[in-house]
Amino acid sequence: MAPAPGAEPRPPALLPLLLLPLLLPLLPGPAAGLEVQRKFLSPTLTNNFALDGPGSRVYLAAVNRLFQLSGGELALEAEAAVGPVLDSPLCHAPQLPQASCEHPKVLTNNYNKILQPDPEQGVLVVCGSIYQGLCQLRSMANISAVAVRFPPGGSDPVTVFPSMLNVAANHPNASTVGLVLRRGGGGGARLLVAATYTGFGSPFFPRNRSLEDHRFENTPEIAIRALNARGDLAKLFTFDINPSDDNIFKIKQGAKARHKLSFVRAFLQRGAALPARRPYAYLALNSEANAGDKESPSHSLLARICLGEAAETTLNGSGETKKLTESYIQLGLRCGGASDAFTRLVSVFPARELLFGVFERAGAGGGGGRPQSALCVFRFAEIEETIRAARNSCFVSPAAGMVTVLDSVVQGTGPACEKRNIQLQPEQLDCGAAHLQHPLAIVNPVTATPVFTYSGLTAVAVASVNNYTVVFLGTASGGLLKINLDSTMKVISRRSISVAYGEPVHPIMQFDPSDSTYLYLMTSYQMTRVKVAACNQYSTCTECLAAADAYCGWCTMETRCSLQHECTNFTGASFWVSTSEGVQQCPAMTILEPEINIDKENPVLIIQINGTIPNLNGTNISCDYGNNIHTVARVAGDYVNQFIYCSLLPREKYPAFPEDQDHVIVETALRVNSKNIIQANFTIYDCKRTGNIYPKRKKIDCPRIVPASLEPMPTGVPRDMTITLANATFSKVNEFPERWEGSGEPRHLHTAEKSHLFPVNLQLKHRPDRFIDSPEMMTVEVYNCATGSADCSQCLGREDLGHRCVWSESSSSCRLHSESPQLSDTCPAPEIKKIEPLRGPLEGGTLLTIRGRNLGRRFSDVVGAVRIGSVPCVPLRTRYIVSEAIVCQTGEAQEAFSDVVTVNVSQEGKSRERYSFVLPVVQSIAPLNGPKAGGTRVTIRGSSLDVGSELRVLVNTSRQCTDLSRNASTITCTMPSTELTAAVRVCVQFENKSCASYNITFKYEKNPIISDISPKKSQISGGRIITLEGRGFELVQNVSMVVRGIGREPTSCKVHTDTIITCPSPAASNITVGSKPAPVDFYLNGRLYTDDRPALDEEMYPEEALHISKFNLEYYADPQFFTAKKEKWIKHHPGEPLTLVIHKEPDSLGLESNEYQVKIGLISCEIQIVSDKVIHCSVNESLSTSDRQLPVTIQVGKFNYTIAMLHLGGGETAIIVSIVICSILLVLSVVALFVFCTKSRRAERYWQKTLLQMEEMESQIREEIRKGFAELQTDMTDLTKELNRSQGIPFLEYKHFVTRTFFPKCSSLYEECYILPSQQLSSQVGSQVQETHPLLVGEWKIPENCRPNMEEGISLFSTLLNNKHFLIVFVHALEQQKDFAVRDRCNLASLLTIALHGKLEYYTSIMKDLLVDLIDASASKNPKLMLRRTESVVEKMLTNWMSICMYSYLRETVGEPFFLLICAIKQQINKGSIDAITGKARYTLNEEWLLRENIEAKPRNLNVSFQGCGMDSLSVRAMDTDTLSQVKEKILEAFCKNVPYSQWPRVEDVDLEWFATSTDSYILRDLDDTSVVEDGRKKLNTLAHYKIPEGASLVLPTDESVEHKKSHRQSHRKKVLPEIYLTRLLSTKGTLQKFLDDLFKAILSIRDDKPPVAVKYFFDFLEEQAEKRGITDPDTMHIWKTNSLPLRFWVNILKNPQFVFDIDKTDHIDACLSVIAQAFIDACSLSDLQLGKDSPTNKLLYAKEIPEYRKIVQRYYKQIHDMPPLSEQEMNAHLAEESRKYRNEFNTNVAMAEIYKYAKRYRSQIVAALDANPTTKRTQLQHKFEQVIALMEDNIYECCSEA
Repeated sequence: MAPAPGAEPRPPALLPLLLLPLLLPLLPGPAAGLEVQRKFLSPTLTNNFALDGPGSRVYLAAVNRLFQLSGGELALEAEAAVGPVLDSPLCHAPQLPQASCEHPKVLTNNYNKILQPDPEQGVLVVCGSIYQGLCQLRSMANISAVAVRFPPGGSDPVTVFPSMLNVAANHPNASTVGLVLRRGGGGGARLLVAATYTGFGSPFFPRNRSLEDHRFENTPEIAIRALNARGDLAKLFTFDINPSDDNIFKIKQGAKARHKLSFVRAFLQRGAALPARRPYAYLALNSEANAGDKESPSHSLLARICLGEAAETTLNGSGETKKLTESYIQLGLRCGGASDAFTRLVSVFPARELLFGVFERAGAGGGGGRPQSALCVFRFAEIEETIRAARNSCFVSPAAGMVTVLDSVVQGTGPACEKRNIQLQPEQLDCGAAHLQHPLAIVNPVTATPVFTYSGLTAVAVASVNNYTVVFLGTASGGLLKINLDSTMKVISRRSISVAYGEPVHPIMQFDPSDSTYLYLMTSYQMTRVKVAACNQYSTCTECLAAADAYCGWCTMETRCSLQHECTNFTGASFWVSTSEGVQQCPAMTILEPEINIDKENPVLIIQINGTIPNLNGTNISCDYGNNIHTVARVAGDYVNQFIYCSLLPREKYPAFPEDQDHVIVETALRVNSKNIIQANFTIYDCKRTGNIYPKRKKIDCPRIVPASLEPMPTGVPRDMTITLANATFSKVNEFPERWEGSGEPRHLHTAEKSHLFPVNLQLKHRPDRFIDSPEMMTVEVYNCATGSADCSQCLGREDLGHRCVWSESSSSCRLHSESPQLSDTCPAPEIKKIEPLRGPLEGGTLLTIRGRNLGRRFSDVVGAVRIGSVPCVPLRTRYIVSEAIVCQTGEAQEAFSDVVTVNVSQEGKSRERYSFVLPVVQSIAPLNGPKAGGTRVTIRGSSLDVGSELRVLVNTSRQCTDLSRNASTITCTMPSTELTAAVRVCVQFENKSCASYNITFKYEKNPIISDISPKKSQISGGRIITLEGRGFELVQNVSMVVRGIGREPTSCKVHTDTIITCPSPAASNITVGSKPAPVDFYLNGRLYTDDRPALDEEMYPEEALHISKFNLEYYADPQFFTAKKEKWIKHHPGEPLTLVIHKEPDSLGLESNEYQVKIGLISCEIQIVSDKVIHCSVNESLSTSDRQLPVTIQVGKFNYTIAMLHLGGGETAIIVSIVICSILLVLSVVALFVFCTKSRRAERYWQKTLLQMEEMESQIREEIRKGFAELQTDMTDLTKELNRSQGIPFLEYKHFVTRTFFPKCSSLYEECYILPSQQLSSQVGSQVQETHPLLVGEWKIPENCRPNMEEGISLFSTLLNNKHFLIVFVHALEQQKDFAVRDRCNLASLLTIALHGKLEYYTSIMKDLLVDLIDASASKNPKLMLRRTESVVEKMLTNWMSICMYSYLRETVGEPFFLLICAIKQQINKGSIDAITGKARYTLNEEWLLRENIEAKPRNLNVSFQGCGMDSLSVRAMDTDTLSQVKEKILEAFCKNVPYSQWPRVEDVDLEWFATSTDSYILRDLDDTSVVEDGRKKLNTLAHYKIPEGASLVLPTDESVEHKKSHRQSHRKKVLPEIYLTRLLSTKGTLQKFLDDLFKAILSIRDDKPPVAVKYFFDFLEEQAEKRGITDPDTMHIWKTNSLPLRFWVNILKNPQFVFDIDKTDHIDACLSVIAQAFIDACSLSDLQLGKDSPTNKLLYAKEIPEYRKIVQRYYKQIHDMPPLSEQEMNAHLAEESRKYRNEFNTNVAMAEIYKYAKRYRSQIVAALDANPTTKRTQLQHKFEQVIALMEDNIYECCSEA
């Protein structure tokens, strides 16, 4: 369904985000505790929803749309379009007959403001933002129909007023809440409406357009309106109910600015006080009043209105409606303390005696830029008591500052409370009265402590389940949290689910009226039905009860976790164990004699029952030993202590003893009513086997060694041992010739370890395979004092181990006691080196590990010796390591604080680190639901979740959420499966203390049902689309299909709707003809899909039941296709229609037409007819292509087969065309013959005339050649004389050289992108200061409020870029993107160069690594093409690197000859005539710019005065053919030749004034009244036109209003062959030859026998890489070097002198430099120049010099090769010096920010690349990169908008 025009459609960016819940690890997993059961997607932004309980319908209002959905399935039943419409906020609604409007109307979207059902009248109140908040009454049975048309119109019109039409707010962002009120006894319905003021003076009112406000002329903020659709329509939506105007609440116009109200929700609630239980209407709202305002000091408000007497009402309505303002009273709601309160109310939910509210802290950003929020709980009894006390203080016993009268309300009585001598009745205390002041505002707010804090909470809903309070919280990111609260409102568990990623949850959530285990919620583009609990994911009692889900418990006799009502006999005692009873109540059994001798006569098993089990008396019980072996059992004892007596299984059915064991373990289960409910193991043993087996087991009546402890002995000291035997009888010793003794002869025992345990065994002396049983290995400890005692405490502490050691302080060593005299037993003070963790929860229980020295000799020393501030820490004996480590359990702290840890062992030691007590806060759980099969991965969000040492997430306090991982803000774990659908409580437990979450629940919903699959056949290649039909698929996050036995890898499926899933069939293997259908398994959310089968089936066939699949797939051979004649070639003539007939072999697949895809090359062939044997398809587009052959392929699933090749030929069409052409040629020949005869006679007449013209032309050619020869001989000498540079060369500063070289696209638009800042010259020649390049700006221009986070983000990003692994992966990841163009690559390379300019060593290493990758890629293809172009990041990096390293060489060596060459070119061009329009000149190097006319030009020496550029007057040489602009250019060139061009005045800014006499002067311009007109066009004026004589005096004043116009001139000179003027190219070349030779020599020579360091280093690198790859071709090395230096750097400089100098590079100079650059390129090339008469002149011009230049290049390369190699240290030193010289020249933050844009643009691809790289994944660089994204995205959009 497409959205209507003008609507707000779903943003495109959100569509891929909807898939994120399936991808992100923090989204729904097996243990979410909640499950999204149904979804309905809206094409436009949603606004409101409402439920119809009796009708089981859901009404959804979106922008311009209304939807009616079925209650359970959210299936669309009806819809209506309600916008957009032509409207204006300054116009009355068009339904007002008398309204007229002169303001323009535009197409306006309709945002729904009120959606309230009235079931008794069967109408749905729908109010929108259009037409000033107009309301409609639509049918609840079908919302597409209007139930009551208002205004009615027609034959019975009624008078309507604006107040009847203007109901809701008329702005999309202005709040409106509504509530239907109903009287008992059919008194009619009322509509309570509260709306934000949007009139004049509000931020919603259109500015600067009108002072009128038709929207809120009389509309109040709060009103109770008539809603009797069946009554008098003239009163519909009116206020006069009683009649009275007191049913409105309107703030005075002057006070509206101080009372900006935003309404959150309206709801009904009965009073808590008995017996009245009055009904009230509550309004939750926010006020933006000033903090010091006496009437509304609190920002979050709760207003109450009385509805009538309780006796006349029901909860859903009221009796006689109270006047609104009489009973109106408001009080503040404060969540948190006065200093840290959460001030803005977001959502409320009334739950019996409690009011739950979500508040946010405005202005304080939480995670992801969202505000911190909290859940607070208020008691209605406290609210009502506060209201009574307030009214009492106002009228009976006034108390200052407790309550005020709202005098800002029009309908108020004002101005203050006053004491009255009356006794207020209870009703008056609750609801006020007409004679009492009203309305009232309570000054002091009702305060509550936050129960739960989180970032970005938006909605709340509450349910009470099994003595727990379950709170559901929606989040701004589209998540739903479920927290379980106990009776003290402490969070005991928490779960979460993602409902619609990135879409905030609407503030109002509602439970399904017909089934409270479902919750309806709405996000930006989605309506969702969420199941609040699911128990069947838990398979064991422990899991079930540990889950701490209020909805779930263990059904004992059915051995499953279920909702209570789902358990059989759940009302009976002990049949259902709730989570509150704890895991210890799980049923179990203990066998009292777990070990039985095989020789025992008539053994009996005695079983004790543990946990909660119903009374088994009277039940059919037995002991089940497996293998269908049962024995009779009987019950003994009372109900509290039940015992079961079972006969042991018969002796002949004992299990066989394993060969290496003297015992066998037997499992038995207690079977009750044919179902095993508990089980345990026992052991049968045989003493006769014991002596042959080692090691042994403990047998109480077999001969054995009695274990005894032996005193430790020092190393090297002999010791006697006494061993006692049990159950061993020896009548006479000589009856046993064998002698029993220890293992080995007596000897001294030595050890180099601290201590070593030597085992003591007894065996027959002559029978080494026979042992005396030693169930507990007997050992003797040998110790060494000198080992393992690093300090005094360790040494002396060994006394408790029986080690006789003493400490010698002098030698700092531990010795045996007998080795030295008695030493001191006092040790130094404890030294604490490290404590961990550094944070723990306030409740304590954290296991704190303290490491150090001298931390006590024994455990008793540290008992009571450890404290954190005043909080004790109790050491654990089992974790204590003498002297080295203490592990203690922290006590409870009353408040958060941090302090050092002290250990007092005779002396006190303190830690350097501080330990902090913090309060972990659990805020939400996502996702909130999942299927009961489990597997939902949930993420619990909060703060300080990584504190402490132990964390458990319990579901219903018993079952644990598994696979747990956590960090500071999230806990991630996997929910178990459960048997029942229910909402389970989730408890986050730190250190086994109380839950840190309140009423977080996870909803288990019914498992999805797959009812059928179709088709049930597939080809072997797979890929056939299998459609799964069923229901509940929207609960499924991921689906995979597996064909058991023959299928290959599983295939991933796609969920389309709640009832449809499609899966490509897997490819099959091992298929034989006639194979049986293969069973198909589907995995939903990673869990194997199984049907719900009766329990009996599983009992009878437990194994088979697990593996039987309901669905099967039959595989057949791939289909066979061929052409009609089975030919492999098909001819086709382009331009003709093409229809293919494809034959196929019969098959059993039953393929549909849409399953075939035929292609000719890449063009699809449209299938028109499909039968069992033939497929017809046609192509409607042209098949013209450069390839004459195209494959014809047919595809079915993954099966792809080429049938034939289509040959495109001419054929008959070509023959017909040939005949037509020949006919035309014949006709043309006849015509041509006739014309020839006619014209031959005419040609004779012109022959004589042509001879005369040729003679004249020969004369002109001879003259031109003579002039060219003379110019060639004289110009060189003249130019050398004239070219004088008295001052320095105008080099650009390094920073400008870099920016122009790195970003050449910008420099080509020099004036538009950036200009060097010029200095103010003089009053005459003002030159504006232009903005410099952004990378040169000193400060990073971002708003100050965004600077900290963005600087931190850029700093972290800089750290990542300085990680080589990250940067290389980053560059490769970007280059792999198809839309990452060459321009982007070059830009990225230049930005990286700027960002890493301060670390050129690191930059060089990165460049080398990337070059190695480039070389590897090129070497496998054509290595000679490497570095030929700049198409990758590294190639541009190399260009930049060369530019940096060669800058000094360029400036010191090449700069001067290069600048002189440019000056020479310019001066030579100016010596001759220059066409002012085309720019072509007499003297040039480029043929295209050659003026091919013979224009007689004479020089003029002019005396010019000009106050600028440091000189007063000069003699300037010009030509009489120069236009006045050309003359001014030459004058400025002469005056300012020693000034940088950026400081020159512009030609347009100066005039040229000629003083013909001392009194007469003329302004000379290109165009004026004296200009000559030829052919209707003006010619530009020249010096000759003005007849300026030799030596004329000219002045150059400034001109403020110069108008420059171009004109065209037309030459009427006699024409001559234009090629004759090509000799002028030779003349110019000869003139410039010396300058060119000097330049090439400077470039290709080695100064001081040492080349530039970078050149030597890089050439050596290239040679090294070539050698590694076995590239020995010298031509390849020559090409690599040429591509890296001459072509990459020098050619770029030669073509762009403006990169180096502050000069003006005209197009003509650029053309000349291109010729020189081409000569340089040819000189560096190895290919032979094949030149001829048709070759271009730019190659011919220097053809003779190229061979000599090539020798110079080769000699240059050889000289560099022969130089000694550079070490890495030398190069790094050089690079470090370059970095140092130009540090702080560039703003690296700007460069980083630009690089970050690419990082953000390709974020997912970069993360994927980092994950795929083992090194970056191991170092978790992808997480750091995500941190950069998160940190930057917190502020970047806001900051950019502010900037």
